[in-house]
Amino acid sequence: MPSDPTPESPDPRRWRALAVTQAAGFMSLLDVSIVNVALPSIQADLGASPSGAQWIISGYALTFGLSLVAGGRLGDALGRRRMFLIALTGFVLTSALAGAAHSLELLVVARLLQGFTAGLLTPQNTGLIQDMFAGGERGKAFGIFGATVGISTAVGPVLGGVILALFGEPGGWRWVFYVNLPIGAVALLLAARLLPRRESSGRPDIDVVGAVLLGLAVLSLLFPLVQADDLAVLWWLFPLAALIGYSFVRWERRVVARGRAPLMDTRLFAGTPGYVTGAVVGLAYFCGFTGIWLVFALYFQSGLGFSPLESGLAVTPFAVGSAASAAIAGRLVERLGRLLTVVGLCLVAGGLAVVAVVALTVDGPGVVWWIALPMLVAGVGGGAVISPNTTLTLASVPNRMAGVAGGLLQTAQRIGTAIGTAALSTVFHAVLGAGGGYPHAVSAALGCAVGFVVLALGVAVLDRRRTQPPAPVGG
Repeated sequence: MPSDPTPESPDPRRWRALAVTQAAGFMSLLDVSIVNVALPSIQADLGASPSGAQWIISGYALTFGLSLVAGGRLGDALGRRRMFLIALTGFVLTSALAGAAHSLELLVVARLLQGFTAGLLTPQNTGLIQDMFAGGERGKAFGIFGATVGISTAVGPVLGGVILALFGEPGGWRWVFYVNLPIGAVALLLAARLLPRRESSGRPDIDVVGAVLLGLAVLSLLFPLVQADDLAVLWWLFPLAALIGYSFVRWERRVVARGRAPLMDTRLFAGTPGYVTGAVVGLAYFCGFTGIWLVFALYFQSGLGFSPLESGLAVTPFAVGSAASAAIAGRLVERLGRLLTVVGLCLVAGGLAVVAVVALTVDGPGVVWWIALPMLVAGVGGGAVISPNTTLTLASVPNRMAGVAGGLLQTAQRIGTAIGTAALSTVFHAVLGAGGGYPHAVSAALGCAVGFVVLALGVAVLDRRRTQPPAPVGG
């Protein structure tokens, strides 16, 4: 194998290596949303209750969020190539376990393990970009990564519907997980050949206490969201999460003061321009963006009697718009900066608001034709949000913090996923339970999603005003 290039000599394999890592990342992020469209089939096949089935989706997000920062730190300490190969192997094996599950309990366990390995895998992507690219190329690579995040989540329902149509009922849902096996096996072989080796700097200094504290804080925050039906009983976990989070920050500052390697270097927030703002924008946007897919699946399949394929095709305009604009946005972000995400968020909020109104005014299956254009507009906006926001948030992060920074950004997005899925699903079922009917239920849930997107828009506008140079005085 050729020796690794020096910083002055870029790795000639870097773009091929990036393609491999993004294929693996696409696969792990796809599993955030692809299961939504298969959920009714899983419930019918395994006899799962609605609350039990919720764990199939939310359990993945829970363990995904728990392992992200630790995965980033392990990549920084042990080497990103090594951690990438370990995590990808684990993801492929747990995907096989999920596909073979013959009970709800085993499927939930498999999804928890699958989410954990996905959380270890994802931050290696951002860390490898920091290692392999510099200057303008790094911005382009982050743009590709951001596009992967957005497109994988958007096309999940469409791909899930196609898989269920191809493999049929009742066991077609298993191929939602089995599809990861051939892709993962090929990615493993190529990654072992193409990813750059980095020598380990002796025995890694792992902050075990920090990892435990952060894990408990994230668990305390996400668990009541996963168990949304028991929120009135579990509310006390939210203040506990804040208390543990405060203790975690205090501990990390102490670790830095002692000259040891922290799990999360708190200097990341003060010393990296735009990092905190970007993480908040990502969290708020994912609250609204990812929660809509479960709501749409329930509305189209249970409310309108669509098949999983028809349900997936109904949201295709969003996926098409997102894919097209993400590719363009990656080239424009260096010139337009935060303005790009502001425009994108406006399009998402406006498009989803129109869909909410149409759902109330148009009856029957014909509603899919009326929502096609606003869904396309929302998708175009979505593609202009995630990719540029990822680039702007991570571009100034030092290489030594790359894994942790990427892990924290993804943690914010996974927390947003859990909040949005719980909130929109709760609103949907509450309206439905009150006798409002499926059109009123989906409209109310989409209104909630618009609220989250508008919150992200407000933060992005404030950040643009902060970073925009002052206008010249005089003529």
